[in-house]
Amino acid sequence: MTDITPNSTFLIAGIVFVTIAVIGQSKLGFIEINPGCFGRLLALFIGISSLLYALGLLNFSGETLDLLRISLTQQIKQSISSINELLQGS
Repeated sequence: MTDITPNSTFLIAGIVFVTIAVIGQSKLGFIEINPGCFGRLLALFIGISSLLYALGLLNFSGETLDLLRISLTQQIKQSISSINELLQGS
C-alpha cells in the first residue's frame, strides 16, 4: 500500500469539499448531503484553501513570513509619511 502524504490528503479533502459546495443538496444511497447556504460557502472556502495548500501556494516558511512582515511595515510607514505630507501641504 502507498503512504498517504499530507499533500495528497489536502488534495483529496479539497476536492471533496469543493464537490460538496458545488453539488449542494444530494442523496447518494443511504448518504444525504444537505449543507445549506452557509455550509456550502464554508465548504467552498475550506476546499479552495485545502487545494491551494496542496499546491504549495499557502505553505509559507518562517523566512517568507518575516519578509512579508518587513515589507508590509515599510509600506505602512511610507503611506503614513505621504498622508502626513498631504495633510500638512493643504
